Amino acid sequence: MENGARDLETARRAAFAAGATLLKYYEKLEPSMIQTKSARRDLVSEADVAAEKVILNEIRAAFPDDAIHAEESSRAAAGDAGAIWYIDPLDGTTNFVHGLPEFTVSIARFIDNEPAIGVVYAPRLDELYIARKGGGAYRNGAPIFVSKTPDLADALVATGFPYRRSELANPNLENFGRLFFKVRDLRRLGSAALDLAFVACGRFDAYWELNLERHDVAAGALIVREAGGRVTDLSGGDAWKSGRSILATNGELHEILRNTLIE
Repeated sequence: MENGARDLETARRAAFAAGATLLKYYEKLEPSMIQTKSARRDLVSEADVAAEKVILNEIRAAFPDDAIHAEESSRAAAGDAGAIWYIDPLDGTTNFVHGLPEFTVSIARFIDNEPAIGVVYAPRLDELYIARKGGGAYRNGAPIFVSKTPDLADALVATGFPYRRSELANPNLENFGRLFFKVRDLRRLGSAALDLAFVACGRFDAYWELNLERHDVAAGALIVREAGGRVTDLSGGDAWKSGRSILATNGELHEILRNTLIE
């Protein structure tokens, strides 16, 4: 198998294995299996750690020379040349802990700071989203495309809010208020990777968020782009890769949203 096909197959296999691991814990977590990180709202569970180990084992076996940035265990330097994997073993931990089905495994591989492949797997929804740069985007093997909604009044838009909301000058509430009366409705699912996947398949017309991490958006952003959408930071640039801000749309709504939202 060519290296170009092997990375996507490795990510797909790792995502399925991690998803199976998560489902073993789903609705079976005891309080002693859940801890907080830097903020009280920011949770990590034994499920996160176990799923990440599964992913790391798969990737290190197949690509031992690649750098890895994983949410719970390792951080490669941002923007490094060469290949870097960005791994979020459980995006939507709060949902997971509370028994909600909107959580995902997110895996991406970047080459020279550009996304090469992305995989987002939602185990409880039984949906696998994959993309390769220049190769289109797929859900469970079928091609997916962003919506064609041209008007904000007809748009279903998603967002999220930071765990450290009381410490930040802009916790995203003003942006929520700016759009509240302009869109058909707003959603907050609690998983950035799933929000991006839903933009890619046309369920959402747009999604924005502030104060994320690279591993939150790395895979989903490529899937949106390969589905025909547009992804930038709120200034219209590439700083979304850092997670500071991200705006993903069907393209039709991008500029009006970019000119409405503030960092």
